[in-house]
Amino acid sequence: RFCLSLVLASLPTMATGEEIPPALQDSWGEFWLFRFFVNAAGYASIVVPGFLLIRYFKKRNYLETGRGICFPVIKSCVYGSEVKSVHQEDGSLPPRAEPTESSTARQVFKLLFCAAGLQASYLTWGVLQERVMTRTYGATETDPGEKFKDSQFLVFMNRILAFTVAGLYCALTKQPRHGAPMYKYSFASLSNVLSSWCQYEALKYISFPTQVLAKASKVIPVMMMGKLVSRKSYEYWEYLTAALISVGVSMFLLSSAPNKHMSTVTTFSGVVLLAGYIVFDSFTSNWQDALFTYKMSPVQMMFGVNVFSCLFTVGSLLEQGALLESVGFMARHSEFTAHAVLLSVCSACGQLFIFYTINQFGAAVFTIIMTLRQAFAILLSCLIYGHTVTVVGGLGVAVVFMALFLRVYARSRMKKRSKKLPPGETPVQKV
Repeated sequence: RFCLSLVLASLPTMATGEEIPPALQDSWGEFWLFRFFVNAAGYASIVVPGFLLIRYFKKRNYLETGRGICFPVIKSCVYGSEVKSVHQEDGSLPPRAEPTESSTARQVFKLLFCAAGLQASYLTWGVLQERVMTRTYGATETDPGEKFKDSQFLVFMNRILAFTVAGLYCALTKQPRHGAPMYKYSFASLSNVLSSWCQYEALKYISFPTQVLAKASKVIPVMMMGKLVSRKSYEYWEYLTAALISVGVSMFLLSSAPNKHMSTVTTFSGVVLLAGYIVFDSFTSNWQDALFTYKMSPVQMMFGVNVFSCLFTVGSLLEQGALLESVGFMARHSEFTAHAVLLSVCSACGQLFIFYTINQFGAAVFTIIMTLRQAFAILLSCLIYGHTVTVVGGLGVAVVFMALFLRVYARSRMKKRSKKLPPGETPVQKV
């Protein structure tokens, strides 16, 4: 055990090739790779028994032989109704509601409301995310304060509120009859939890602008995952814009010099965590896309995924004893409590604004709003937290957002053209 401790303690320094801040050197137990495997072990303690139970019920043909008060619950979790709907063109979203004789002023007001809601929710979320993960709490003239270290607790806070909001929405509004086996949400939930954890953890090693640029480039692994998982094919302009995005991100990353402030240095650990975020998030979107072949609304998807996310995170936190420790941190620092709650509120409200915006104005308008949000997030982070961007880095940012807007324009043109296709012809799948 002593040798293992020494090896794990030396891994961060060996991996990055540079001095790690004292806050990240407290012990080998604080190294992100160790925590990742501990978290994964906690999720496995829930996934493995669940997998064995599902196999047991299917082997016994419980759908035909089962009965009793537990039968409806087991049927819903293991079998569902097994009735699928025709896969929609958007992949995951219901048809957009066309406005019925609505005035132009009313539509403009709705658009401004959606844009303001999305910008306020996600810009606030981004600023708070960086504040929580990179700054200390309780600092005084004599005490440097302490940092919050458990990213998994923040994931749990976000998911429990999203679960509550989605549950209330489903209870108060009419939803399609649910048909998917509940256990199928667990795959998207697990990858979603891991991607969120990587996203929070990466901020300990890289700057927020770097993270935003890397997230903007996730269309590349999404396309790769789409070809691998869903056997999708793509247009030439999709490959072109993906290449432009990778060039822009590379320009931004390579413009960071080692002698800059520590917050702007891209470390090896940060790159690995960002890669983990992108891979897990790409799987999540493709798996959810496949799940939408069942008749369900986006809010039902939000509810189902967050049920398992809450189960995974609270189970892992309890097994590690980290839940009480995080609650104790909240009790010691009321400022952190306010930040964590507001972070969760922004995340949950942002998801509802996403569904409403796409339903009212379509995916193209939504993508434009969110692309502008990413640009504003970089600007806001630089202004508040003092990040510096070189001329080459600024050009890289411009290339990325130019490619993103080009994707939006090309996709809207393709959708207009696909509406004119003869019956029986289907357009190429898009991401």
